[in-house]
Amino acid sequence: MMTDTFEDLLEAGASADVTGWDFSWLQGRATEERPPWGYAGQLSRRLRDASASLDIQTGGGEVLAQAEAFPPTAVATESWAPNLARATARLHPRGVVVVADPDEPPLPFADAAFDLVSSRHPATIWWDEIARVLTPEGTYLAQHVGPASAFELIEFFLGPLAAARQARHPDEETAAARAAGLNIVNLESARLRIEIHDVAAVVYLLRKVIWWVPGFTVAGYRGRLRDLHDRIQTHGPFITHSTRHLIEARKPTITGENQS
Repeated sequence: MMTDTFEDLLEAGASADVTGWDFSWLQGRATEERPPWGYAGQLSRRLRDASASLDIQTGGGEVLAQAEAFPPTAVATESWAPNLARATARLHPRGVVVVADPDEPPLPFADAAFDLVSSRHPATIWWDEIARVLTPEGTYLAQHVGPASAFELIEFFLGPLAAARQARHPDEETAAARAAGLNIVNLESARLRIEIHDVAAVVYLLRKVIWWVPGFTVAGYRGRLRDLHDRIQTHGPFITHSTRHLIEARKPTITGENQS
């Protein structure tokens, strides 16, 4: 791979399949530290004890499918058609119903329908809807993307984004959760090192995570891609950092109960 030309690398990244949330294509091209809390394992244990579960914005169902068992009622939502097909193929054999949903309120479910709601890296978080579909004493367990995640890479292409760096702060999210009537049970945060070893990985990531550099095309950003390729060739891997937080919130038995 080290002998690939700039053109070869652009073509590799541009032709890779970017559906689903399986990032195994990046093996040998990029690495990312994992959060210390083991979200998939925690979710699997919670699903085992739940009676009805909802996974919001499930992607291709990659993380949810790692669960050892599912409750009698298990549902997942997804908005993007290619991911819907992947999630359906992966989760239906496990008894999980996959529902097409535009990721905007309202969720297509009745009040108090689920005792466990989960999500990994939701693009949008509608706290009022999460609270509405949770049963009293029901739990929301999620791993969210934190503030300024991968911003060293994003700002390489877009320039300084001071205001955007403040978005997705866990303090703001927990305040919004409380405003929706949920109690915060646990909150953990991590900053994780990402090493990018070639420009093919960058093209792949910017095609897949489309909100990092909106409107990204290889042709439109060819100059900056060339700059990044030359930088990697001269100085080694490009280093950026992801931020993540694990959040657990619970709906009180009685609305308006004193919240922590």
